[in-house]
Amino acid sequence: MNRRSSTLKKLLFVGWVLLLGASANANANASASASAQDEVLANELQLTGELTQGSLIRGTLPVGSEIKLNGKNIKISSAGDFVFGFGRDAKLNHVVEYRLPTQSAFQKKTLTLSAREYDIQRIEGVAKKYVSPPAEVTKRIQADNRKIAKARATVSDLTAFQSDFILPSKGRISGVYGSQRVFNGQPRRPHFGLDVAAPIGTAVVAPADGVITLVHNDMYYSGGTLIMDHGMGVSSTFIHLSKIHVKEGEVVKQGQLIADIGATGRVTGPHLDWRINWFKERLDPALLVELPSAGSVD
Repeated sequence: MNRRSSTLKKLLFVGWVLLLGASANANANASASASAQDEVLANELQLTGELTQGSLIRGTLPVGSEIKLNGKNIKISSAGDFVFGFGRDAKLNHVVEYRLPTQSAFQKKTLTLSAREYDIQRIEGVAKKYVSPPAEVTKRIQADNRKIAKARATVSDLTAFQSDFILPSKGRISGVYGSQRVFNGQPRRPHFGLDVAAPIGTAVVAPADGVITLVHNDMYYSGGTLIMDHGMGVSSTFIHLSKIHVKEGEVVKQGQLIADIGATGRVTGPHLDWRINWFKERLDPALLVELPSAGSVD
């Protein structure tokens, strides 16, 4: 496997000073995104992630601290862990405010994201009922969406998101996050997952520890659907599954078998569609894992 140029980097902030560790070598990775630089100051506010649209940012602060993102309080664990994320089309400038237990005032830092460009993916051969659903399935689709939204709204004290994630299945990367989808010539919503094409029955494993919050064998668009909570609003969604091996409420460990790849719902062939959310924000799973080399299925 080749580590992407967007490999997660550690960002450390304190006060108003900012040193770019990567700036010492002006010729190295001149075109890399800002988040591919190491920003190192001191050991107070620690953020890990890529400063770009679609990213998950994981952090720690001393016990008893507080943190806000764009004026909104961010949940922080008793051990000082927290997390937040930026959607596909997130604005580029965001304000982080944090207060240590020894301080009376909040310190402020602006995070600047790199903008992304997204591909257009044209897919032919999609069944008409999935491109323009008949009126009689509207209530079913709405019910599916409510169940998914409820699972993704889970707020738990888990901090499994702090671990390194692994790719949940082996196969060919056939679809990427953010791409504009065109089904049978008709533009539709962007794709918010990472697609792994593989034969029906290929194992799907947990990318990180978590708790199963939704199991559904036959949603209209997504077919066999599984959602797993990784803590504090971070969830994984796995869709188009042929078989699910876990139950709602079950605690699972990273690498544990949870499902099999299928071709259920709106598909043109068997594959896994893996998605990452921070509550309603749809994030890019590819920023959290190592992807196989071109032409590889490992």
